[in-house]
Amino acid sequence: MEPLFATPQTEALVPRIREFVVNELVPLETTGHLTGNFSTVARILDQKRELVKKAGLWGLQHRVDEGGLGLSLCEFGQISEVLAWTPFGHYTFNCQAPDIGNMELMNKYAPEHLRHKYLEPLKEGTIRSCFSMTEPEFAGSNPTRMGTTAVRDGNEFVINGRKWFTSSADGSAFAVVMAVTNPDASPHRRASMLLVPTDTPGFELVRNISIMGDGSDHWGSHAEVTYTDVRVPVENLIGGEGMGFTLAQERLGPGRIHHCMRWIGISERCFDLMCRRAATREMEDGVMLGEKQFVQGWIAESRAQIDAARLMVLRTAQNIDKLGAAAVRNQISEIKFYVADVMLTVIDRAIQTYGAMGITDDVILPWYYRHERGARIYDGADEVHKTALARSILKEYGLDTRKNKPVDLAAARA
Repeated sequence: MEPLFATPQTEALVPRIREFVVNELVPLETTGHLTGNFSTVARILDQKRELVKKAGLWGLQHRVDEGGLGLSLCEFGQISEVLAWTPFGHYTFNCQAPDIGNMELMNKYAPEHLRHKYLEPLKEGTIRSCFSMTEPEFAGSNPTRMGTTAVRDGNEFVINGRKWFTSSADGSAFAVVMAVTNPDASPHRRASMLLVPTDTPGFELVRNISIMGDGSDHWGSHAEVTYTDVRVPVENLIGGEGMGFTLAQERLGPGRIHHCMRWIGISERCFDLMCRRAATREMEDGVMLGEKQFVQGWIAESRAQIDAARLMVLRTAQNIDKLGAAAVRNQISEIKFYVADVMLTVIDRAIQTYGAMGITDDVILPWYYRHERGARIYDGADEVHKTALARSILKEYGLDTRKNKPVDLAAARA
């Protein structure tokens, strides 16, 4: 835990949660649970969820008046790192993506009837949800291009379209769907978000997409979904009509903190495995792998990079708490691409340190390699975030890169 950002809440919670993760969840990391369908281990994790509730650790991310512990985003980020020590941590504590993002979104913008019917059981962990935005026909790096439509027909919207990477759709009770409702509006006012129960006629889960050989089910799935004349009441609109992109951006600010702190937790786990291997793997009589300078370099660089990443993310989280996500847009872009790269670098170094064993499912490293390579793609490709950050910085120096001409420097800095 980083003392600079510690609070009485985190000082009390982190040791308890770390003990639970190590004692109750890490032993479940068997080959069968990590390479088979998630539904197999989910049955056991649902029992562990009851232990979490009995321990008073349920609903970490919610306000006190919602039955939670009232953690700030910065405080929850520190908890998220601890939960990420195992692939099962966030699910067991019911703060896993995409449910946590949908909870935050619905808590703020969903009408009362949707909150009662869907949000409350989602918070209790009795149902799951999915978020349906990405489409195979259009580049995800430009979300203003979208083919899924929701056409008003009396008191209903009729939805047609095709989505993929609708993560965790398999077994979900509902989807939050991004669809074009106002095609003639400006690009960022065309889309809206609608809640669609997955048992609605016309909703079809076409397949669970295999990711680097892993085609898991349940919460571990990434689905292709089609909407064919799917009818939902106008009252299923989340926020106002045309607010889809605004809500997506608001969802992604805290969401990137969740992701980045989870990535740091994964980095710490892989760093620990790398160091253990380096300290115990004998290369020749009396000479351990960790005595080789190459490996020492990996260890030193990994330690510095993880520490730097943590400070960057917690600073951003604290600033979101104080100023709001819009005020720290550059920091949000910065942590997304930086932390993803740190995590993947540490995973790769750990695999290399293990040698041939590092690519087998006898250790957890290949699981992380398969499941986390997408970190540089989803929630905006790294290249998009780097370009956006550079453009914002250059604008402060008087260059508008979109128009390829200087801007009023005083006005840009105002």
